[in-house]
Amino acid sequence: MKKILVSTALLAGVLSYAGGFRVSLQGVRQLAMAHTSAHTEDASVAFFNPAGMSFIPSKLSIVAGGFGASNKVTFQNLNTLQSTETDNPIGTPIYAAIAYKPIENLSVGFSFSTPFGSTIEYPYDWEGREMVQMLELKSFYFQPMVSVKMAPWLSFGASYIYASGKVNWDKAVTQFGGDVNLKSEDASGHGFGFGFYFKPDDKFEASVAYRSPVDMKAENATATFRFPSQSVYGLLGLGTDGIDNFNATLPLVDEYTIGMTYKVTPKWLVSADFNYHGWERYSKLTIDFAKAPAGNQADPTVLVAPKNFRNSKTFRLGTQYAFSNMIYGRLGGYYDESPYTDENFIPETPSFNTFVLTGGLGFKLKKFGVDVAGGYTFPQSRSVNNSYLGFNGQAKAQAFYFGLGLSYNAL
Repeated sequence: MKKILVSTALLAGVLSYAGGFRVSLQGVRQLAMAHTSAHTEDASVAFFNPAGMSFIPSKLSIVAGGFGASNKVTFQNLNTLQSTETDNPIGTPIYAAIAYKPIENLSVGFSFSTPFGSTIEYPYDWEGREMVQMLELKSFYFQPMVSVKMAPWLSFGASYIYASGKVNWDKAVTQFGGDVNLKSEDASGHGFGFGFYFKPDDKFEASVAYRSPVDMKAENATATFRFPSQSVYGLLGLGTDGIDNFNATLPLVDEYTIGMTYKVTPKWLVSADFNYHGWERYSKLTIDFAKAPAGNQADPTVLVAPKNFRNSKTFRLGTQYAFSNMIYGRLGGYYDESPYTDENFIPETPSFNTFVLTGGLGFKLKKFGVDVAGGYTFPQSRSVNNSYLGFNGQAKAQAFYFGLGLSYNAL
């Protein structure tokens, strides 16, 4: 029997504004300066490096914020010249963090964030419908953490990561004139993070951090097949309700970060970051169905789909200028590498080599702060040539995003 084509990425969101499906939106202040990390003004540093909590100038710091992210991907078949454009809803990544110093050299904190995920929607009758029609991913990171000041200029911090996620994925099964919905409500995984933070004087600070990979496991998830003919269900070994179960694991990759901030003058500072992402571990995706013959003859219910991701890098540069003690202006730019080649392009996680411009303003009023930021991307178009999927053409993208953050710092 010819296999059912389900060779696309379970749990993988679409981010044309980040390499792979990593969402670089964990702090509004940070975003305005190219999402650089060596900033210890408030608890937003907690996600980037738990060690930074030791240098927050207040005993208690609380931050929260959210973003609106709009992205659109266009694919054109160069043989037929047919063009397809996604109709994605606005994504809404959010974050929150708290840091507290119970004693002088010890800080504890908690970070909540959404570092992976988004939604992509293609027309349901488009030529790549067997790969994806609609894919929605939601992932949540919960990170309790601690930081110890080892010297007046040095701290060490560590965090535990609990990740929870949901996926809802529609695709066509054109062989039988139907479609399938894959859904998991409770995918989860575990990881950790640690880092060192250096602040030898008021002019210079540096951050070195590592965040581990997290294997998001979807167990006993639901696959619902829908066909116009009842006879197909028996042919596939399914009941008349068309429901099957599957297991799968998606690797959320590790990340190395080195960040530095230098205060050129009392009012002007410059920040730079280098990120290294371990996408190479996403070499394939295995989906284990209970009944559906989606794999090969040797193991018909197990589908192994090659992904062939490679490690990638991001380079960031940002700046801030204090117009007064209450108003701050911020600018930045960064270059984000795609984690795969044109030969491995996949429409459910369309990724591009991208340059991003960012900017924003910060406002302080005693213990309270308000930050706004925005960014616009300049993705490089791609000549798609995925022979495994039979997917060829040209892909383009555009995206922009904006954010609002609030902070409270009590001495």
